[in-house]
Amino acid sequence: MIKKLQRKFIQIAVLSLFGVLTVVIGVVNVINFLQMNRDANEILTLLSENDGAFPDLFPGKMEGPGEEPPQQEHLKKEEPFHPDRIRGNLSEETPFATRYFLVRTDSDGQISRIDTSHIAAASSGEAKEYAKKALAKNKTTGFMGIYKYRITSTDQGSLLVFVDCRTQLKTAFSFLIVSVSIAAASLLVVFILVSVFSGRAIAPVAESIEKQKQFITDAGHELKTPIAIISANTDVLELTAGKNEWTESIHNQTGRLSGLVNDLLTLSRMDEEGYSPHLADFSLSSAVAETAEPFETLAADGGMEFSASIAPDIRFYGEESQLRQLVTILCDNAVKYCPKGGQISLTLEEKGRCVALTVKNTCGQLPQGDLKRLFDRFYRAENSRSRETGGYGIGLSIAQAIVHAHKGKITASREGDSVICFRAVF
Repeated sequence: MIKKLQRKFIQIAVLSLFGVLTVVIGVVNVINFLQMNRDANEILTLLSENDGAFPDLFPGKMEGPGEEPPQQEHLKKEEPFHPDRIRGNLSEETPFATRYFLVRTDSDGQISRIDTSHIAAASSGEAKEYAKKALAKNKTTGFMGIYKYRITSTDQGSLLVFVDCRTQLKTAFSFLIVSVSIAAASLLVVFILVSVFSGRAIAPVAESIEKQKQFITDAGHELKTPIAIISANTDVLELTAGKNEWTESIHNQTGRLSGLVNDLLTLSRMDEEGYSPHLADFSLSSAVAETAEPFETLAADGGMEFSASIAPDIRFYGEESQLRQLVTILCDNAVKYCPKGGQISLTLEEKGRCVALTVKNTCGQLPQGDLKRLFDRFYRAENSRSRETGGYGIGLSIAQAIVHAHKGKITASREGDSVICFRAVF
């Protein structure tokens, strides 16, 4: 149990960090891509609105006292540019750092001019192919490989501007790889640290569990002696004064206490670290049939119908006594909680490489809420029936421990409005 608790602690810590890192890295990378996309759109808008050329972004800026900036015909436009339209990271270096090409179409949609003078990575033929693909998409903007494009309609046709975003995409992708790598390394480091120090973190809980198990074991062994003495003294009283309702009640209660002590000791033994059942090959079909047979009589005496469907010749590698105890617990639970006139069914079947043991019974009032709680120790779905059924709510906990010791899984489920089903799969 301590190892299981430690593993769960490590899982929770690592998964929590994984969730936080996933959100942070995802948000940062999305923001990074959106920023890159916004900058590309800003340049595309600037070029599209200025007939495919950069305007003078900083008119009147001097290179030095009394000097005029060098004239660059392809960066100028007759109409003045308004500085309040400069946004984002645009600067005087933007025209020189931006690689782009232009494609113009006439009013009939035919390509009339291609300008690749501002880029060396794309030829006229490649620019033409990119333009055809962009026009076929029927979208005004988008990505075409490493190029972000925009289509602007004019009186003479359309202007297609393609901006080379390879540097920005490479940077974004590199940032993604680096951030994911750092996150993975962080997870690995945290996993190692948590694995090393988790023992200290759960030490108080582990100590409490060990003390609880030791108390149950010591108390169980100590209780056996007075219970045996009380039973023996009651036998003497019956020999001297004869049986009566009081001595019979004492026998009943000492029997119940003895059963409870044995159940607690069984659970305590199964909770010990390194516990494993004594495995051997045996006929599970025969064991289930023999164990379930007495409950047919009990069910008939209580006015219930008991049916069993047991597949023949099923062999199993496990501890036979524990599997018999599992069948006893499930059948006894079904008989206790099945109303008069109800039905109980037991099924043992093979499904592929698995063996399934199923016990169903009609239930007067189905337990509400999460049925997993039925396997909690001392949990009673119907507290008012504790005295009537004679149980302590510990039987299903033992059944679960037996199934888990054999690497199986046990579940409880509702079927319809009146049937509860317990199913153990190995």
